[in-house]
Amino acid sequence: MNPFPKGAAGTGRMLSSKWAKTAVLLSHPSIAPHIPPTRLYSEANLKTMLDQHSMVVIKPVRGTGGIGLIKISRVDSGYSYTVSSSTRRVSSIGALHHAVKPLQKGRPYMIQKGIHLATIAGRPIDYRVKIVKNGDKWEFRAMVGRVARAGLFVTNLCRGGRQVTSAQGIGRSLPNVSVAAKKQEMRNLTNLSVSLLETHFPGIGQLGFDYGLDKSGKIWIFEVNTRPK
Repeated sequence: MNPFPKGAAGTGRMLSSKWAKTAVLLSHPSIAPHIPPTRLYSEANLKTMLDQHSMVVIKPVRGTGGIGLIKISRVDSGYSYTVSSSTRRVSSIGALHHAVKPLQKGRPYMIQKGIHLATIAGRPIDYRVKIVKNGDKWEFRAMVGRVARAGLFVTNLCRGGRQVTSAQGIGRSLPNVSVAAKKQEMRNLTNLSVSLLETHFPGIGQLGFDYGLDKSGKIWIFEVNTRPK
């Protein structure tokens, strides 16, 4: 069932720029440690990020459903880049930039440090938390896990991901972590982020947070959507 029926509580301002929302979250000292290092895409920034991190993900500044995401990794002979389930290799940053630029289709992109997510049966899992404003009060509507389809690094349900409860996801992917404590940590981080975002973007009425838990159990915020599906 769609937790955001048309015309119901939670409809509100739409803000499509992932970069604008990320920049606001990075301004808060308690939220910033949960945001992967992020830069706007350029060939120079791509080189800097790959010099600093073994894996990055580049994604459209505006977009949903995991469409347009490209995973890039350093390898011995240069770099590999993965689109959907297809991986190719190139030998230099220049060649990499030349290869991925047409895939961006003229859209502005951003670069984010890649996070090695906890997995279930070798498949990465992340989490979607949906929160809606009902009158003057924000209410949690969903907290679910999304397990990637075999062979893919994106977890979106529209790309074949499988939905599980957050408790199942945390318990199966991180058996030594307290499920209740980790869910509460996500709720606390969500409430703090919502308060900050509402201050900067008055009129928002619904938000969908995409969270990841890495193999150590640390929570990462990948992006926030104002029209979550």
